[in-house]
Order: sequence, then C-alpha cells, then structure tokens
Amino acid sequence: MSTQSELFSKSTKLVPGGVHSPVRSFKGLHTTPRFIERADGAYIYDVEGNSYIDFCMSFGPLILGHKNSLVEEELKKALSRGWSYGACEPYSLDLAEYLLSRLPFVDQIRFVNSGTEAVMTALRLARGATKRNKVIKFNGCYHGHVDSMLIKAGSGLAGTSEASSAGVPEGTSQDTLILELGDIEGITQCFKDHAGEIAAIIVEPLPANNGLLVQDKEFLTFLREVTKENDSLLIFDEVISGFRVAFGGMTELTGIIPDIVTYGKIIGGGLPVGAIAAKFDIMQNLAPIGGVYQAGTLSANPLAMVGGLKTLELLDKKSYEALNENTSKIVTLFKKWLKEFNDGQFSDYSVLSHSSLFWIVPGEEINCVNKIPADITEKFNPLFEILLNKGIYLSPNAYEVGFGSLAHDDKLIADLEKRLWS
Repeated sequence: MSTQSELFSKSTKLVPGGVHSPVRSFKGLHTTPRFIERADGAYIYDVEGNSYIDFCMSFGPLILGHKNSLVEEELKKALSRGWSYGACEPYSLDLAEYLLSRLPFVDQIRFVNSGTEAVMTALRLARGATKRNKVIKFNGCYHGHVDSMLIKAGSGLAGTSEASSAGVPEGTSQDTLILELGDIEGITQCFKDHAGEIAAIIVEPLPANNGLLVQDKEFLTFLREVTKENDSLLIFDEVISGFRVAFGGMTELTGIIPDIVTYGKIIGGGLPVGAIAAKFDIMQNLAPIGGVYQAGTLSANPLAMVGGLKTLELLDKKSYEALNENTSKIVTLFKKWLKEFNDGQFSDYSVLSHSSLFWIVPGEEINCVNKIPADITEKFNPLFEILLNKGIYLSPNAYEVGFGSLAHDDKLIADLEKRLWS
C-alpha cells in the first residue's frame, strides 16, 4: 500500500489541489492529508495502518457511527436490487412517510442529492411562492456553494454584497442582503429599505459551519415575527442541526416553526442526500404541479433512502440522551487536557458545545463572526497536529465543529482519555 505522501503527490497530479473538497487538503498544516481506507464505529484507519478516534464523522451524517451493522444490512439488500432507477420507486415513500410522521410542522418533502441542492431549491421556491427576489442571509451562516449564498457583507448595512469566491458574478449576489447575527435593528431597517422586495430570511438556527455560533431563542423568535409581518418566508437551514440536536432539529427544540426547512447529512445515513420540506401550500409551487422547477437524475436514490430510513429508525429519546451525555463527557475531557497540556499551552482555549456538537476555539463565548479571533487558524493548526499525532482526528479546519455519535461510548471515552494523556 502506498504511503500518505505518495498518494497525495499522485492526487495533486490528478485532482485540483489534490482533493475533491477544499477542507480535506490540510492547507497550512505541516503534515500530509490522511488517506482513509476503512472505518468502524468511532474509528477511522489510514492507509499506513494508523487508527484515529474520529470527531469529524464525515462532517456530521454518521450519528450512529461508522459502518453501523443494521444500516449496512439494509444497504446490502438495496444493492442486491439495483442502485439507480431514474424512475418512481417505493423506498423514498417509506422514508418520506416516516419523516412526515415525526415532523408535524411540515406536510410534504422532496429529496435531492445534497444540502447545497436543498438550499438552492428552497431559495427558488421562496422566490417563486412570494414573487419577490431578495433574500436576507447572515454573516457566519453557511448554506452550501450556491452562487447567491457564497457572499459576505460589504461596506454597507445590507446593500452591498461581495462574492467570497471567484466566478460568482456581481449580478448573482445583488439580491442577497448580508446582515449580522443578532442584529435586530439592522434587520428591521433592512425590511424598511426593501419594503415588499424580500422573499425570505435564510438562517442556520444553530450556525455550525463557521464555528459554533449558538443563537438566543429570542433572536430566532424575532426572525419568525418580522417575516410574518412583512409577508416574507423564514427558511431554516437544518442540514447540520436536523436530526442531530433532536429528531426535529432546532425547530423542535425552540418551537419556532419556519416556512421552509432544508435537511441533509443524517437523513441519508452517510450517503448523498438533501431535502426540502414545508407546508402543502408552499410545496405545491414545485414542478411538475407548480412553476418552480427542480430536478435530479439521482434524487431519492434507493441507497440513500434505505440507509437514511434505518438510521432514523434507530434514533429515539434515549438515543439523544446518550448522545448528548457522552458528548458532554468528551467536552469535559478536552477542557481538562487543554488546561494541563504542556504547562497550559492551550489554556486560553474554550470548548463550546451544543447537544452533540462541539468547537475547540481560542477565546471565550462566541456567537457571531466578529468575535472569532483573527488568528484562529494560526492557533488551531498546532493543536490539530498534536491531536492527530495522538490518534485523535478533528476536522482539519479551525472553523469546523466536532461531532459525537452513538459509537462514542464509555469505552471510546476511556480510549480518548488514554490517548490525550499519552
């Protein structure tokens, strides 16, 4: 078997930057990306035979852990029947029926291939339903690599939007209005400045892709109220938080009901998937019965449908209690180690957490982008490399969160403690 360095050298010749998603590149780190050949439970194993306790967990989908035997069994059955039909099939109905039975705030759901596709469709649906064009997005909330969402705040309150990626035309972003999380005054003024023009507000109710920026319930309540007052829609992007913080996501935890919800990650059990859900009157705007077009060759592919259904069937109240309890133990261990390691080298770090998500970050409580330290990457990279050498795998990016799973049990936590203090 080739070494990591050999594989990465080969990869850079075949693939731009050597990776198929930028975060995997280990950019800025003094080590080579790990090439993972297998995984099981809470562990991943690289091509050189090293094991790592995995807290990246494929960036969130694997709430049961890697290679859950019951999910694997369902996937094997599905493979024996065929894995792509390009036609109607019963498996998406099973998953849709199960989801809708446990998500009382929506009437219908449509499956797509990713969280990005779900957001793209939700935005188009909101604009089609309201006959308006402008959308409010918040600095620090990530909604996939949709052109109109790949922007950051410009110099004005909300009137100027600047692309965060090359290749995004200015015209694409002109209808996206960027505001700061928690800025009630700014949002109120924005609705006055663009009266009758705003189709929707889109927000991660638990922003978890640019750090873990936990928001007050009062702020989310305000978003619900201001959208209703202005005949605009509220979109909750629950691609990460859905089925992670509770089965019904932040919608269930807060009791705040959005007009449209986007899902992904966990509902596919680790396979590519996304979904849009809403009440009947909004969903009727989607083609083929409405004028808002959406399509996909692999939408509702049978593998993701059966893998997702089995994953969700294994999640109940006790599962979430165990998940949160074990993640709390993990957070406690990390906090203790950060204070003790190398005479307090990382003593200025905090471990912010919510349910089974956590974020190791220099500084205190952070709930908006402006509070994130400017030197966060420079401080995080040495920490990441130290933990990696101890066989502990976080996401190789200072802004990404860590995830617990049901495989992160007491036996795993004991191994974590051993590795941390080794």
